[in-house]
Amino acid sequence: MTALVVVNAGSTSLKLHRVDDDETVTPVAALEDIRTEPIAAIVHRVVHGGVQFREPTIIDARVRAAIFALEAVDPIHNAPALRAIERTRHLLPGIPEVAVFDTGFHATMPDEACTYALPARWRTEWGVRRFGFHGLSVQWCAERVPVARLIVCHLGGGCSVTAVAGGRSVDTSMGFSPLDGVPGATRSGAVDPQAIIFALRSGRLALDALEHDLNFCSGLVGLGGSTDMREITAQDGLALAVFVHRVAAAVAALTASLGGLDALAFTAGIGEGSATVRERVCARLGFLGIALDADRNRAATPDTRIDAEGAPVAVHVIRAREELVAARATRRLLDGGAR
Repeated sequence: MTALVVVNAGSTSLKLHRVDDDETVTPVAALEDIRTEPIAAIVHRVVHGGVQFREPTIIDARVRAAIFALEAVDPIHNAPALRAIERTRHLLPGIPEVAVFDTGFHATMPDEACTYALPARWRTEWGVRRFGFHGLSVQWCAERVPVARLIVCHLGGGCSVTAVAGGRSVDTSMGFSPLDGVPGATRSGAVDPQAIIFALRSGRLALDALEHDLNFCSGLVGLGGSTDMREITAQDGLALAVFVHRVAAAVAALTASLGGLDALAFTAGIGEGSATVRERVCARLGFLGIALDADRNRAATPDTRIDAEGAPVAVHVIRAREELVAARATRRLLDGGAR
């Protein structure tokens, strides 16, 4: 099999990687750069697959229509993914395109973890439930840290905390969309629904302005005026305090879904890069048996362990490799191994 190109279309960025048969990963500057190379398939990371898509899927007109329909649930992510799909279809006609869905990894969550306490019509007719996201990233961490009870803190532009039991997702902080859960760089995280009703009913915000505020003007930038965690930690103010509080609280809550904890993993930009965040989150979780080696934490370069010697819970810093998970899943599909 020849190389794959993995396309990761985010709300504000487009990341491209070539993944060869030997899993050598090479960043690609632009899709035009690979038009003359032998490519087996274009792989698209799609954030929201709804209930329709759990496995990697070859993209055709039906799949494109379904991804478009899910824009109503997650316009911030599915719209850019669909634009990328359309672009590659025209730039590289005849090359198979495969969608790999972030929600797929969380399809193993039990009913009690993915069901909202809402009226039946919301759940059965409208499909409102908890899906979970960052699945490719969490799956990679679960493969790198194969323990019975793992919590993964994916802390980047978007942030989530996931409980993994025996390699399978059993609970996670994000819900119906990636807006739920802990705060991100620009996203609010969980907010009392009555506050949303108040903003709309009072006429202070129209619907589109409300969606924009929650997705792009909240989180770290809303509290600290910056999306850069280095600036936030230098301020050492409310933004950092809220972020640490919410992440630590999510870890503690999700430990209940596992019945205990064997390992904690930090990944993505903040998780890999901020020793301060790791230190302060873990300092709040000593009652779970989490303790860091301060020197290891400060010097950490993924992949590595940073827990104190003798601590009952291992703490890992793992480099995010979503492109490898997506590529492996696509190769299995094209080889006939995924159904």
